[in-house]
Amino acid sequence: MTEFVMVAGAWLGAWVWDDVARLLRAAGHGAHPLTLSGLAEKRGVPAGQQTHVRDIVDEITRRDLREVVLVGHSYSGIPVGQAAERIGGRLSRVVFVDSEVPVDGESFVSGWWEGPERLAEALAANDGWWAPPTAADLAGQGLSDGQIARLVAGATPHPGASLSEPATLTGPLGALPATYVKCLLDGPEPNATVAELLAHGAWRRADLGTGHWPMVSQPEELARVLIDAAEGRG
Repeated sequence: MTEFVMVAGAWLGAWVWDDVARLLRAAGHGAHPLTLSGLAEKRGVPAGQQTHVRDIVDEITRRDLREVVLVGHSYSGIPVGQAAERIGGRLSRVVFVDSEVPVDGESFVSGWWEGPERLAEALAANDGWWAPPTAADLAGQGLSDGQIARLVAGATPHPGASLSEPATLTGPLGALPATYVKCLLDGPEPNATVAELLAHGAWRRADLGTGHWPMVSQPEELARVLIDAAEGRG
């Protein structure tokens, strides 16, 4: 039995994985959605990126999980990639879902598509927190009106310190057994760092014909990708 530990991206908590978790459990696997410090039911708690790495590692060790497939979505790919190094033999595979990945010494802000200054301005305007997305921000991502409303209602401000703190890796990220899931409505190709890892490492790629939040827009398809990754088929 595979133990899936699933971490959502910015603004979101464990709740966003409810549909995927139900499908994984129905297939006979363990499913452990995780809320990072400062988000959802843990909202308001100051947290840096290394706090989030510890959140993940502590959850796995506390539950004494083995054969772990560690799943990181969006922002959480950065702490998930670091946590994957730190859990040693407990790790079976990492799955990055349309996510950022850690680069040693660099932060989420370092690679922000609009430039680090723009994101820094947004954080400063919101007392150091990253404001949740609006319905307009979620348009064009394969979500129904009801799904957009669910995401907007459940999103909470994201702790800005976690976005500016640098990642710390002890080895090459490409050495990890990994699958990268690209959500095609959010752009047909991953960023340059991921593209390099896919081209020259042992990473596998899987595509989904939906937007950046597949756990909401296509939970059945995402659950199948996760199971395939765990079983060595993707």
